[in-house]
Amino acid sequence: MLALVLPGPQRDLGLHRLQAKLSCSPQRVNVTVRPGLAMAVNGSTEPCAQLLISSIGVVGTAEDNRGHSARFFEFLTRELNLGQDRIIIRFFPVEPWQIGKKGTVMTFL
Repeated sequence: MLALVLPGPQRDLGLHRLQAKLSCSPQRVNVTVRPGLAMAVNGSTEPCAQLLISSIGVVGTAEDNRGHSARFFEFLTRELNLGQDRIIIRFFPVEPWQIGKKGTVMTFL
């Protein structure tokens, strides 16, 4: 799951391109955009973004997340016109039994 938190008005971010950065099936990706939240990054309330990524088997190692981070930072700095110091990315690896879908958990799907 991707959750992008942006202060200010919602923008067309090309979310399908954002999903593609994880290189996994679109059926397994959810994107949530929450515009208009009051946020502070690095002690400043200037425009900023926080990207939360939870995934089964896609995020987890420092090496994997370094590559994901580079691709997301390139995308977000370009699309949102933000400096890298105004963007925070948090990675949350999860197990299949921790995600419920279709009345069961991902372990059984």
